[in-house]
Amino acid sequence: SVLLLRACLALLASPIYLLSFLGIWEPFCRKVFFPFFLDKVGVIHDKKSKKYKQELFRNLPDFRGPSGELRLLEIGTGSGTNFQFYPPGCKVTCTDINPNFKESLSRNMKKNQHLHYERFLVAAGEDLHQVPSGSVDAVVCTLVLCSVHSVSSTLREVLRVLRPGGAFFFLEHVAAEHSSWKYFWQQVCYPTWKLVFAGCCLTREIWKNLEEAKFSELKIQHIRVVLPGMPIEPHIVGYGVK
Repeated sequence: SVLLLRACLALLASPIYLLSFLGIWEPFCRKVFFPFFLDKVGVIHDKKSKKYKQELFRNLPDFRGPSGELRLLEIGTGSGTNFQFYPPGCKVTCTDINPNFKESLSRNMKKNQHLHYERFLVAAGEDLHQVPSGSVDAVVCTLVLCSVHSVSSTLREVLRVLRPGGAFFFLEHVAAEHSSWKYFWQQVCYPTWKLVFAGCCLTREIWKNLEEAKFSELKIQHIRVVLPGMPIEPHIVGYGVK
């Protein structure tokens, strides 16, 4: 039944599959569709997840470095919707593999002038070689680990760039319980969803990768963020300390 429903969904999305086959969809998705989609849906997700983000980022100041400054690196900054939650004076380095969020990113930077924006790096989460080891106090990653090529490699880079005692803050959508209807529909939507939404994987059990990473302290909470008509309700939120 999963395969049959996948085929039906692929049929409905056949124009996108055709564009992908012709090599047109991916560049269009990266430059136009995905930034537009995130800009619109991100507003809805932010409203639904605001209380969780406020609680998550409340203890960011606790991880200031010995100098009293907070040096923060965000992986997959996108349009910068997390800026509003960062403490005043925080020094932010933005990274994203997709450089096509300039307009919305610039808009959010202007709205959040309580921060110091140091630089923007075009970089994948698995390869942050432009960032020196042990150079940041906090790393933030929200709704990004679903689409990196390797979660484990990304977490290794996180631990490399963090100073000892620094923290990794995350909020990610994850796989539902395997016995649930939510997981069934995640399985149905998986191939088409991944194609349409720039490699986003619906069924990753990211909490397992976090548990396997070498954090000295790890706090994970399983939550629900309901977006009507979208199979990404199960989320995890928390932080890990190096």
